[in-house]
Amino acid sequence: MANRNARLALTTSAADAYTCPDGKTALVTMCQVANVDGSNPAVVTVWWTDASASNAVTRLCLSTTVIPGDAISVVAGGLVLEAGDKIRASASATGDAEMSVCVIEEDA
Repeated sequence: MANRNARLALTTSAADAYTCPDGKTALVTMCQVANVDGSNPAVVTVWWTDASASNAVTRLCLSTTVIPGDAISVVAGGLVLEAGDKIRASASATGDAEMSVCVIEEDA
């Protein structure tokens, strides 16, 4: 078992914050998005793609507004990922939001 952290500065383009490695499963224990802009709200979307289901998309939050200086949690109670699954995100403006992801990886 290994604890891993990932982070991503969000942009207006979809980007991967975390990809579960081959031969592993990962329990996402925390995923949060913080608005780091001092005056503007950030609108964020976070989703996971399921590699075993043709990269089906499941949104964890959709066009959610995060006020300046605040953060939101987008995973409650854990989320299990399998090899190739991804946590992805985008925001309304580049540089306004940052995402943190904590996972526990173990051999599949």
